[in-house]
Amino acid sequence: MALGEPTLATQASGTEALLQAVSPVSPDVVWASGHEGVVLRSTNGGSGWAAVATPVGDSLQFRDVHGFSAGEAAVLTAGSGSDSRLYHTADGGETWTLAYLMDDERGFLDCLDFWDDRGIAYGDSFDGIPFVLRSTDRGRTWARLGPTALPAALEGEGGFAASGTCARVGPGGAGWIATGAGGAARVLWTEDFGANWQAADVPVVRGQAAGLTTVSFRDGETGVALGGDLEQMDAPTANAARTSDGGRTWTASTAPGFPGPVYGSAWVPGTDGVFVVGPSGAAWSRDGGSSWMPLDTVSYWAVGFAAAQTGWMVGPGGRVTGVTFRR
Repeated sequence: MALGEPTLATQASGTEALLQAVSPVSPDVVWASGHEGVVLRSTNGGSGWAAVATPVGDSLQFRDVHGFSAGEAAVLTAGSGSDSRLYHTADGGETWTLAYLMDDERGFLDCLDFWDDRGIAYGDSFDGIPFVLRSTDRGRTWARLGPTALPAALEGEGGFAASGTCARVGPGGAGWIATGAGGAARVLWTEDFGANWQAADVPVVRGQAAGLTTVSFRDGETGVALGGDLEQMDAPTANAARTSDGGRTWTASTAPGFPGPVYGSAWVPGTDGVFVVGPSGAAWSRDGGSSWMPLDTVSYWAVGFAAAQTGWMVGPGGRVTGVTFRR
């Protein structure tokens, strides 16, 4: 389906906190989360946003959220050791269940995503293997995968908890994890709902604070992976790659036009349109990332779309921008 020109509309979030993740459920229902213990929800397409009470006050950073419905969501907090947690609510945040508490000070959770009842969460590696959790009950409980299910971790390999899009899922049990840091830049991929994983190198910039931050797929085969160097915020870098075989191999592609790293990406469902965001702005592509057009010059951290080509970008200062398309 061909896309018209995107139209941006500022929405009042009611918070000044940095928003790092957004999860559209439908054109009406969308969740967002961020720093200062903030979780937000809209049930009217962003015309109004309401803060959802969380179990930790303002002490933790909710760096990822996955909405299942207006009432049900799973959220991830990021931080060292016990600051990394996973919670689940089935009643719109009236009550929360602590589903996972990191019990190792080396641990740091980065992102999560769900196929249906089944989901994955990813964190920085330790003990020589990538840190991958699986859930089979919509995030109510989690279990870590053992070393036989995963490739060995590279030295210092982890993720960037920037937008909640370093872990993504696709049709038929396909899923992907974007890694970076320590000189790593790989995509881990699965085809059995996260039970077993393999790794593919990705030709983007590498370094101690560089690599991949986000991965997004149109279907089970065609996708993009992006990132950059977080120590080169004002300079362009080789930070984009594409795949047409489900993430098994990657080729370098044209970088989005804004300087610095990309933090988040999202495919517009049913189209060849891809949106990317970062601290220096936002860009979009009509052709699956072959070429890019500028969209905005203010800072964003995450972007997401609902099935009806309705999207949201979120960022610092409680920024929420709705995205629709002119016909």
